[in-house]
Amino acid sequence: MPRTAAPLLASHSPNSPIPRAADSDRRRTNASVILRSVLEHGPVARSTISRLTGLSPASVTDYCARFTELGLIRESATPQRSKGVGRPHVPVDLDASRFVVGGVHVAVPYTTVALLDLRGRMVVERRIGHDGTSPSLVLARAAEGLDTLLAEAAGTTPLGVGVAAGGWVDRDSGSIVDHPLLGWRDVPVRELLGARTGLPVHVDGHARALVNGERLFGRARGSRSVLHLFVGNVVDAAFATNDEVHYGPRSQAGAIAHLPLRGGTEPCDCGRVGCLQVELSERTLCRRAREAGIVDGVNPTHVVTAAERGNPVAVRLLTQRARMVGRAVGLLLDILNPETVVVTELGVIRREDCLRALREEVGDARASAVVPTSFPDSVLAVAGGSVMLDVLYRDPLSV
Repeated sequence: MPRTAAPLLASHSPNSPIPRAADSDRRRTNASVILRSVLEHGPVARSTISRLTGLSPASVTDYCARFTELGLIRESATPQRSKGVGRPHVPVDLDASRFVVGGVHVAVPYTTVALLDLRGRMVVERRIGHDGTSPSLVLARAAEGLDTLLAEAAGTTPLGVGVAAGGWVDRDSGSIVDHPLLGWRDVPVRELLGARTGLPVHVDGHARALVNGERLFGRARGSRSVLHLFVGNVVDAAFATNDEVHYGPRSQAGAIAHLPLRGGTEPCDCGRVGCLQVELSERTLCRRAREAGIVDGVNPTHVVTAAERGNPVAVRLLTQRARMVGRAVGLLLDILNPETVVVTELGVIRREDCLRALREEVGDARASAVVPTSFPDSVLAVAGGSVMLDVLYRDPLSV
C-alpha cells in the first residue's frame, strides 16, 4: 500500500526571487555540514558547531531552527555549562525517534528489507527468499516487506527507500543495468518500487552504498580516501575521496569481477582462468566445501559454522579465501593508494584468523589500513539504507 513520505520543505516563498544556483549550492552545503556535525558530535552546542564548521553562529542557529522544525534534531533536556561560567549551552542532537528510511538489498538468493534510523542503526530487518528472480516479483515482495516493517514501527515516518545491489547499477537513472547472476538487464528499480511504495526511491551499487555508510557511521569517518571491497556472490569495489564516491560514466566504476587474481585456478565464463569474482565468490566457496564433504548446500555461513566447530578443512578453505582477498586488496592498494580499506567478506567479518590471513597477504607496511566492515550484523540492511541516508545528509532540507 503506498505511503506518504515526509513533506518537502519549501526553499523560498512564492513571492521571493528564485535563488541563484550558487546560492542554492551554498545553502545545501551549509545544511549538510551542520547536520553532519550534529551526527558526529551530538549532543553538541551550537557554538561548537560554529567552531567546527567555520560558519557564523547566526547561520548555525538558523539552520538548527529549520532542522528542529522538520524534526531532524532536538534540543537536549540537560543544558551544559561551559567551565562553570557564563550562560549554560543547550546542546542539540539528532532526533532518531521520528524518522526512518527503508533499506532494500537485492542479493542472489534473497532480498533484505530493513528500516534504519537517522544514525544508520537498524530498527528492524527481514530476509525474503527468492522463489523466482523476475524483477517484478522480487520488487513487489520487497515493497510488501517494507509495508509490513513500517506497520511494526508505528509512530515513525518514512523519508524514502534506498536500494542497493551488485552488478552494474546506474544511480542517475535509478536502474540496474546488468546483474548477470540475477539475469536482470535494464530494470527501472526506482520507477517500479516507487510506484508500489509511494515513497522516494534511490538506487546504487552496494559497494558504493557501503562506502557512504562507512564515512557517515563507521570506521572510515574522517578518512580522506576510502576503498570498499565487497566479496559475496558478487565481487565489486568502490572508491571515495573527500566524501565523494567515484562513479564514472553511467556509474560503471568499481567493476572488478574480471581482474586477474594471482594464483587463481577457477575457470571463468569469460574464457580466462582466475578472474577475481569467480575465484572469490561465495558460490565457489560453497562448491569447494561440498566437494570436501563439509556442507551439502549453498549457504556460506554453514562453512563458517563448520570452522567454528573445529573442522580443519573448513578453517583452511576460509583462511585460503581470505588470503586471496588479501591479494585483491593489495592489487587495489597499488592502484588507488587509499587511506582506509574496508572489506566486507564473511570470513573476515566472523573470524580473527581470516582477518589476520588477509592482512598478512597485504603486508605489514599497509596491514593497519585494512579493516572489516563496521556493520558485521547488519551489513546488507545498512547497504540499502545508506543509499537513502547519503541523500539526506547531502541535502537535508530537501528530504
